[in-house]
Amino acid sequence: MELDVHIREANHPNFSQLGYQVIRELGRNQAEGRITYLANVCKSNQQVVIKEFSFASTSADWSGFKTYEREIEILQQLHHPRIPRYIDSFEMPGGFYLVQEYKNVPSLGGQRSFKPEEIKQIAVSILEILVYLQQRVNPIIHRDIKPENILVDEQLNAYLIDFGLARLQGQKMALSCFASGTPGFMPPEEQFGYALTQASDLYSLGVTLICLLTDTRSVDLGKLIDHKYRFNCQKLFPQLNPRFSSWLTKMVEYKWKYRYANAGIALKALQPIPVIGHATTIDILIAAIKFKQRTAVLGLVMIGMIAMAATTLILSEQGGVAQQLLEIRK
Repeated sequence: MELDVHIREANHPNFSQLGYQVIRELGRNQAEGRITYLANVCKSNQQVVIKEFSFASTSADWSGFKTYEREIEILQQLHHPRIPRYIDSFEMPGGFYLVQEYKNVPSLGGQRSFKPEEIKQIAVSILEILVYLQQRVNPIIHRDIKPENILVDEQLNAYLIDFGLARLQGQKMALSCFASGTPGFMPPEEQFGYALTQASDLYSLGVTLICLLTDTRSVDLGKLIDHKYRFNCQKLFPQLNPRFSSWLTKMVEYKWKYRYANAGIALKALQPIPVIGHATTIDILIAAIKFKQRTAVLGLVMIGMIAMAATTLILSEQGGVAQQLLEIRK
């Protein structure tokens, strides 16, 4: 293992002529030809992240290059304190490189446990970032929200990274780009090639929160899904406040139209909800009112159906009488 580490260090690319000195490797995605390095800016000792897009070992050279271009294009538009900012990009014989601000903060993909109240705080922090993305003139859909792409500091401030799959809302995608997210976190509409909406990222965020609440790793997510490929939040979290469970259930609704329409609405709904504890009298009253409203609507529908049936019957009978009169006249 030590020999492998030393070989990797010896093979670090040399960016000294461009003003960067690689410190160590942060991670790699061998299948997609991506390696991420931590580096120093030689003139200031500021630390940065350099993402390498190497296409020598992959067959999807063109799609990889488009991913690189798209991420740069998106990042250049973003100016949010909890989205690592774009700094630079360049090309070398080994591939293409993207330089970003470095946040010395661990991702949620590590072995960390949080209390339910802390998870709510993290949810609020991520939703605030999504509100920023969605309220732009050209709203941005991240498309790959998962624990590994969310950094969280000691104050539970969340940072959203990896915009390689991000798209402008309504932007047409090639067939090869559909279903490009992470299995389990990908919203159902993307799996089936339907248009993405601002509710699509909410599904991925909801799944991420379920992972945190159950201490489940991303790779083990399938254990939490029932035979209908849905999350039963009431069953998974009996200790949580029913209102919070209902909020989370709505985030991961299978059909996007039943989720919150956007991050702003989801955030506003979440903020006053307690995370743990039994339902209060107010909660029960609200639930009863909603039940009565649904019952009233159902009653109106039933009355309408009965009225339509009665009208049809009367018209039918009238038609029969008219026919009889015609026959008599004959």
